[in-house]
Amino acid sequence: MPEFDPFSPLRHPTPGRPLLGLTILIVEDSRYASDAMRLLCLRSGARIRRADSIRAAERHLQVYRPSVVIVDIGLPDGSGAGLIEALNRTTPRIDVILGTSGDDMSEALCHAAGADGFFPKPVQSLALFQQTILAHLPEDRRPTGPRPLPDDVIQPDFAAYQDDMVHAADILSDHNDEAMLDYIAQFVTGVARSAGDMPLVEAGEALSGARASHAPSRAEAARLAGLLQDRITARVAI
Repeated sequence: MPEFDPFSPLRHPTPGRPLLGLTILIVEDSRYASDAMRLLCLRSGARIRRADSIRAAERHLQVYRPSVVIVDIGLPDGSGAGLIEALNRTTPRIDVILGTSGDDMSEALCHAAGADGFFPKPVQSLALFQQTILAHLPEDRRPTGPRPLPDDVIQPDFAAYQDDMVHAADILSDHNDEAMLDYIAQFVTGVARSAGDMPLVEAGEALSGARASHAPSRAEAARLAGLLQDRITARVAI
């Protein structure tokens, strides 16, 4: 599949829509973070595709070649750093490969894997989103002439946040899946930090801490499950 839509009458970037003509693959398991990316792409003129795991991203990449790939580090089936490394070795190489995470320590990991840049979560600044991608595009893919820097801050839909809470609660309800507790603790902490939900951040970090120290984690998991239910039923406003 070609990168550009041959049926689109507008294929070239403009100052107001500087990413027009680009297809951006977002590899992100959070619907809340994905909704922010969707809005950023929409405002920038880019077409967005989403994969929620490494395996799903690999299926996408067998069908088409995006212009830009943005990879979350914490994915349900492994580290996004491995996918970044694989993409960096692919010939011809995708124009722009970026990592993203709510953990600042992941930036060095992304660069070591071969990423061109890094988005610290939450990714909500339209200007930062556009500038980071444009800085790594070939010159002929960038808009010409002066371009105003937008000061828009994107606010994802709270319903997407609730979807993430449902996803986490479903996995957490399976107490026999110990391996997924580490993933859920990391997932919830990252999403909650992006939304500014500090009680949930603290609960996620408490579960992570208990797991890391091999201490009993039943109480922390139960506390996290209760907070997730509050958000699912919208008893807590973020």
